[in-house]
Amino acid sequence: MDAERQESGLQLLILHERARLLRFLAARGAGDEAEDVLQDLWRRVAVATGQPIADPISYLFRAAENLMRDRRLSDLSRERRHHDWHSAGDAPADLPGGDRTLIARQRLREAEAVLAALGPRVDRVFRRYRLEGESQASIATALGVSLSSVEKDLQKAYRALAALKVKLDAE
Repeated sequence: MDAERQESGLQLLILHERARLLRFLAARGAGDEAEDVLQDLWRRVAVATGQPIADPISYLFRAAENLMRDRRLSDLSRERRHHDWHSAGDAPADLPGGDRTLIARQRLREAEAVLAALGPRVDRVFRRYRLEGESQASIATALGVSLSSVEKDLQKAYRALAALKVKLDAE
């Protein structure tokens, strides 16, 4: 049998054994995802090498079992990463110390001073857009200015804050 006929034969066998494979997958915990696992099996069989298979039915069930194992391991890894991520942020050592808090407050005051120096409209536009999440069009309407003016005000604020960041990073 050549490779194309082998793959086609395995795919035909999946169609013939579909009900049994779905029950097999459901019994191993696939639940509502049994169809998805079966589709993955179909794709895996489509790219399988053209080597002869002594017992094609056993091969398909073994491949389905391997897919379930891969999914289970992937789920466990995802849950472990999720757990590690959340527990890493809760450690008391991650909370800012007194010095870090003071430095952060000082930098915030400097950023507020930079924005205030640009004028009240630039300050207001920046705060409404970046902190309150208001759209640029909404800000323009509320302030009675063009959308272009809002965009230019934001550019001024961004340039000034970028310059402040460069200054602070140099310190």
